Amino acid sequence: MTSEFNVHNATGYEQLMGRWSKKLAPLFIEFAGVEKDEKILDVGCGTGSLTFALAGAADLTEIAAIDYSPVFVEDVIRRNTDPRIKVRQADACALPFEGSTFDRALALLVLHFVPEAGKAVAEMRRVVRPSGVVAAAVWDHLGGMPGMRMMIDTVAALSEAGRQLRTRYCFQPMMQPGEMKRTFVEQGLVDVTEMQLMIRMDYLSFDDYWAPIAAGEGPLGKYIATLDAAERARTDTAVRDAYEAGRPDGPRSFANIAWACRGIVP
Repeated sequence: MTSEFNVHNATGYEQLMGRWSKKLAPLFIEFAGVEKDEKILDVGCGTGSLTFALAGAADLTEIAAIDYSPVFVEDVIRRNTDPRIKVRQADACALPFEGSTFDRALALLVLHFVPEAGKAVAEMRRVVRPSGVVAAAVWDHLGGMPGMRMMIDTVAALSEAGRQLRTRYCFQPMMQPGEMKRTFVEQGLVDVTEMQLMIRMDYLSFDDYWAPIAAGEGPLGKYIATLDAAERARTDTAVRDAYEAGRPDGPRSFANIAWACRGIVP
């Protein structure tokens, strides 16, 4: 298994997470750095949040984008109009490129869904030239995503299966402070730096927050899809109550923190 992310369609992913990765992408690009005429690899491109942001960030020579999901690959290919962008289906742990091909390899919100995350970092290092950059960012599920923890803690209070989901969700790979940095160092990268990046997730209403999860998107949606009708109704009501927090339904805003890590290929 090379990915633990659950996706049904690109539109559902956009409402669940793509719109927020679009907000995070410019901060991540600034952290990772890009320079004119570089060749960049986007590992785990999803619906293209980072890919298309890179195209507008600098006068790059080439942007190669890969993803394990054919749903994502087909969506990015369909929307792409930039000849510099080349998209293909591939495994982050077995990148289909020669060594030292790229100036930078970047992975935005990907490594926590790769069971062998260290192997993916090693592959990113392999395909980047000496003195090039490897960089990645992942959400801090345990302490940095209160909007999602609100839902996770609610389902954990309802059942043992919900408690097990919370444990899996909060302790996915690369999410703990210093974990990515240690992995980067273990894979031979040097001058490794780790920092936090923050955006806000702004929802118009409970339905705006809940609809993609209720439709089965992402790891949380995958869990919801396993519930019988009675448990589903109880969960919907409880999560709505947590979202509204005693006030009428409407806009809500949540701060969200990602860990970002950058290292140099020696």
